[in-house]
Amino acid sequence: MHLSICFILCVGLAIVSSRDVEKSKRPLFSENFISHINSAQSKWKAGPNKFQTWTKSAVKRLMGVHKDHFIQIKNLDPIVHEIPNDLPTNFDAREQWPNCPSIKEVRDQGSCGSCWAFGAVEAMSDRICIASKGSKIVHISAEDLVSCCKLCGSGCNGGFPTAAWNHYRLTGLVTGGNYNSSEGCEPYTIAACDHHVNGTKQPCGDEQPTPHCTHKCISSYSTPYEKDKHHGKSVYSVRSQQEQIQTELMNNGPVEASFSVYSDFPTYQSGVYQHTAGSFLGGHAVKILGWGVENSTPYWLVANSWNEDWGEKGFFKIIRGSDECGIESSIVAGEPKLD
Repeated sequence: MHLSICFILCVGLAIVSSRDVEKSKRPLFSENFISHINSAQSKWKAGPNKFQTWTKSAVKRLMGVHKDHFIQIKNLDPIVHEIPNDLPTNFDAREQWPNCPSIKEVRDQGSCGSCWAFGAVEAMSDRICIASKGSKIVHISAEDLVSCCKLCGSGCNGGFPTAAWNHYRLTGLVTGGNYNSSEGCEPYTIAACDHHVNGTKQPCGDEQPTPHCTHKCISSYSTPYEKDKHHGKSVYSVRSQQEQIQTELMNNGPVEASFSVYSDFPTYQSGVYQHTAGSFLGGHAVKILGWGVENSTPYWLVANSWNEDWGEKGFFKIIRGSDECGIESSIVAGEPKLD
């Protein structure tokens, strides 16, 4: 009797498990899904891309912000700005600080859930240039942060933006260019890949393992590892009111933001994104560098880390002022130490 019940339960569980596995292997996107997004709204355009052939589990690996990040950020002291009366309608950090090349850059995290690190080092690089009035132009290493920050999370398996900024303040980070660049102390070692159907790089495949922490610069770089480090002076959160975020951007430069990604977001091509359809994929970290208004819709201007073949040459816009997908409630930044 008991054996019969056990057999029935085990077989039933096996069938459910098999169905879940098969479901996870199905492509996440379809022409019907994309058509539905475009017919349901007019703020943004969805389209076919490299993700169209990916399974849900493969795309989810790119969403590397740990779910407990929102708990960590509550422990940060928020910066509080006095809001100016003349906040502009449009602001673009690329135009405000044209002598800081890192602001214009779109990096590529490759097949690694390291967005939490990329959003951080991108904003850090920008802020060093801005704070130094262009006298210090550096490219902070995502490799060093992903591989060596043990309190930041699990490298390519996800991490905490708040911990990334604290690591920068307490331990410091060296320089490092993009994949195959041989620039800086520790360039990124995970290959750039295409997230777009018509891209020129190799297709993004399975998630890569976290690189080993070496505490050593590449042989062609003359500065020793410890002497190449840059540090943060302070770490803080930014209050979720859009005027506080705008003032922070204008005063100090780009910030790192985290938000919830749904399965319609990877199909983004242009316009002002607003969640329209699809299931939750995970938390993703990006760099906010400005704001504006498009067809009467207010937006944040954001840099992604999926290379220039995605979105609007690597950038995207997301609706501003309503905490869309939580993007206004989890912003981290800090002041660089220039000594």
